[in-house]
Amino acid sequence: MTSLAVGFWSAREFGSVAVWLSNGIMAAALLQLHRREAIGVLLACFAANLLNNVFRGDPGIFLWLNAVLNMGVAVITAVLARRFCGAALDMRRPHRLIRFTLLAALPAVVASAAVALGVMHALNPMTPTLLLFFIQTYVSVEFLGVMLITPPLLMFARAYRFRGMSRASPREAAMLIAFSLAVTLLTFWQTSAPLQFLTMMPLLLIALRLSPPTTAGAVLATAILAGALTLTGHGPVHLTRLSTDPALAGAPEMMQRLFILNLFLTCIVITALPISTVVTERRRLESRLRARTLAAQDARRRAEHAAEARGRFLALMSHEMRTPLNGVAGFADLLAARPGLDPEAVRQARQIRRSSDGLLMLVEDILDFARGDATLSPEPVALAEVVDDALKPSLDALEAKGLSLRIETLLAPGARHMADRRVLRQALHALISNAVKFTDRGGVEITVRERGDRIALRVADTGRGLDPAERDRLFQAFEQADVTLCRAHEGAGMGLALASRNVARMGGTIEVEGGEGRGAAFTLVLPLARAADAARTEPVAETVPDSGRAPRVLVVDDHPVNREVARVMLEAFGCEVAEAVDGVEAVAAVDAEAFDLILMDVRMPRMDGLDATRAVRAAGARTPIVAMTADAMPEDVARCLASGMDAHMAKPISQAGLLRVLTQALTAEGDAASRAA
Repeated sequence: MTSLAVGFWSAREFGSVAVWLSNGIMAAALLQLHRREAIGVLLACFAANLLNNVFRGDPGIFLWLNAVLNMGVAVITAVLARRFCGAALDMRRPHRLIRFTLLAALPAVVASAAVALGVMHALNPMTPTLLLFFIQTYVSVEFLGVMLITPPLLMFARAYRFRGMSRASPREAAMLIAFSLAVTLLTFWQTSAPLQFLTMMPLLLIALRLSPPTTAGAVLATAILAGALTLTGHGPVHLTRLSTDPALAGAPEMMQRLFILNLFLTCIVITALPISTVVTERRRLESRLRARTLAAQDARRRAEHAAEARGRFLALMSHEMRTPLNGVAGFADLLAARPGLDPEAVRQARQIRRSSDGLLMLVEDILDFARGDATLSPEPVALAEVVDDALKPSLDALEAKGLSLRIETLLAPGARHMADRRVLRQALHALISNAVKFTDRGGVEITVRERGDRIALRVADTGRGLDPAERDRLFQAFEQADVTLCRAHEGAGMGLALASRNVARMGGTIEVEGGEGRGAAFTLVLPLARAADAARTEPVAETVPDSGRAPRVLVVDDHPVNREVARVMLEAFGCEVAEAVDGVEAVAAVDAEAFDLILMDVRMPRMDGLDATRAVRAAGARTPIVAMTADAMPEDVARCLASGMDAHMAKPISQAGLLRVLTQALTAEGDAASRAA
């Protein structure tokens, strides 16, 4: 009602309207209110518009046409805004404000102008110049009215969306708005200089510092103040020299001047509001980026903590599983070596040892699979030895089935290659185990050869072969060809998945051959660099070198079973054995007497093996220290060597391995004594 009254007063007093705000108010009501309330507002506005036209004295058809066209502008604008600006009508987005301007407000105003001026021209023909002038004036008045009212009202209705978007404090915001209004008042009060461009600068500052609703309010206040002063004869608009074209003689002078004002205000609207939305959108994206960055950093910290926890868990599980296996395997070896034991008991003891080795290998595979793609630790290895290690757990099954075994190593004698022994052994073991498992007649053939600059390790069998339907899931974790309760073959379904991952880590590939009923062949093709060939050495003695006295060995371990296993094995070699239950006792024992070898556990109470080794080395003792521990990860080996230990021996230990370590320690000690002499 207020906007209609202002328009009525402006038309009666000055023969023109600066800005027609009613259509923008109706469009905002249609977009913001519920349907019943919006229809009520439209009917009320339509009635008020008719009443205004009656008081204004519009003749004939224009009494109704003006009200219908105003309602048409509001309805078309609202419908197009819903269609192109989304149901949320979120004017924070610059692209939605642009769509509202170009695809909703402007088409509605142009359509209304075409109808209104078409009727006017039909009833009272005008010259092209005068018709074009009225079109420009009509479009500018109506378009500016919609743009000044509808977006700000939508922003005010959703002001909660703009919380935190302003960079200015309330005090600064009030000062900026007051400054903008003061500049507008000073600019449009005077009529001595065309300084209307000065109003743009404080509005741009507001657009950069404040939120879009505040910017829209400042633009609207500027438009009202500038329009009122211009209608009353003030401001730089009156300094503009009007055209003397006789064709415009029928147009009121004030209407011609208001067209200039409307163009100026339109420039302000299409500049300040988009800039404000662009700046606000940037602030919103920056805020979202900061939030996502903090979330990503938090997720990274949680992932790192989870990885550390997983690493600690796997290391602990490896240690805890190897400790009882050390007792099983050690006592099985001792039992099998006992003189006068029944041959069947010997066989059973050795079977216990092989079963414990198989269990150990399974435990290692599970832990390595859960551990993920750890760093490789390449070292010079003889591939034939790796094949033998990978084959051992499957020998019993091979013999029980009566299968033949053929191993062909087509490499130069003494050739060695750089490879991670543990990773390569795991991959080969999975292929050999599967070959034995799925072969009932015939045999298994293992071939090692060079293929160009790569090494090919082929495991072939004469078993059931491969079903083409199974090939796609052969290398998936925990997948098996037969998962029924009555399946003939055991297994966790993890071997080929681990083999595939290990081969990929080494930069190689797995080739698969064979069909159903024709056996299968898996070939590892690996880029293993050639290392220095192994020197020819004499076979390792099966007895301890005779030094004229019994070797003295210190066994340091907190677990009594582990100490007993090591002590019995060493005493079988003629050694004198002393025991310590932790690092503190070990350091005290070394200070008290000399030893030829120290077998040091790592995880112990009071003082662990690493700190004990450092203390022994700091005291000047050069006694060979070998880690005899269940910590068998590559990083564990590196940690032991870095602390000052001479070698690493993973549990479960064997008599052969213990003899080798003892022999090397005594030989090294003898060589050092000879050099000193």
